[in-house]
Amino acid sequence: MENAYMLEFTHKNEGELMLNFCGYSKTEPLHSFGPAVRPHYIIHFIISGKGNYYVNGRHYSLSEGQGFLIEPDVQTFYESDEKEPWSYIWVGFSGSKAGKYLNETGISSDFPVFSSEHGERLKKYVFDMIKHSHLSVSDELRQTGMLYLFLSAIAESSYSAGKTPAYTDNIYIQKAVEFIQNHYCEPVKVNDIADYICINRSYLSTLFQKYIGMPPMQYLKIFRLTKAAEMLRLTELTIESIAFSCGYSDTAVFARAFRQFKGMPPGQFRKYSREKMNSESGKDISGIVPESECEI
Repeated sequence: MENAYMLEFTHKNEGELMLNFCGYSKTEPLHSFGPAVRPHYIIHFIISGKGNYYVNGRHYSLSEGQGFLIEPDVQTFYESDEKEPWSYIWVGFSGSKAGKYLNETGISSDFPVFSSEHGERLKKYVFDMIKHSHLSVSDELRQTGMLYLFLSAIAESSYSAGKTPAYTDNIYIQKAVEFIQNHYCEPVKVNDIADYICINRSYLSTLFQKYIGMPPMQYLKIFRLTKAAEMLRLTELTIESIAFSCGYSDTAVFARAFRQFKGMPPGQFRKYSREKMNSESGKDISGIVPESECEI
């Protein structure tokens, strides 16, 4: 569940940059969206709380002051934290130069997560879009102007959560992540990853801690459990089969790890997530933004 407010806009002609929708949401614990594919670029920026974002086999744990990009026709899934559910603003946009502007801010498919110290400004711009939503030329121009300001504020101070200053280090991380994605169903050890990319175990751990924020085995564990959660939602495989498919030879060990990861056993998660997906299927996100939040 979430308390949200969203506005959608239609455009007769394709322009360089066009606002398609915008909104604000205060979510409940474990509220999620997806797996889904969207037709436009969407940027979410977290006002408070925590959550998780999954895209292209990667998992990002995010909190206040961070944001994430959803690209057109790319399947994504995101979920609010169980204890500190996030509130966020979002803008959806398109246009002939939308991709170009995004790349210039430093956000891309390779680095879809960013941080910005201009959270209050970003929030102000989105609420201004919401407030000035009449079908008039003046409001349409104002909304487009706010969208440019929104991207400008991100460009001023954004940095990708995974972007590395050293090209060689970035290559090591990329190769290590690729190895994990291709071999997570096997009994992988840190030495296996280090040997594959031809560096020692200690340096590999240092790189992961520096650029991803966790040791290699923790990243592998999260990747496995994320895959398991996806399979529980989308397939009819038994829990034992899913455990084996995600690198766990012992179903009991898998069940304990999954419960720690999601706060509930695998079977309960499957039932809960499917009931939630069914209840939200085709449902338009709508709600109320407090009037005080719209004051600019």
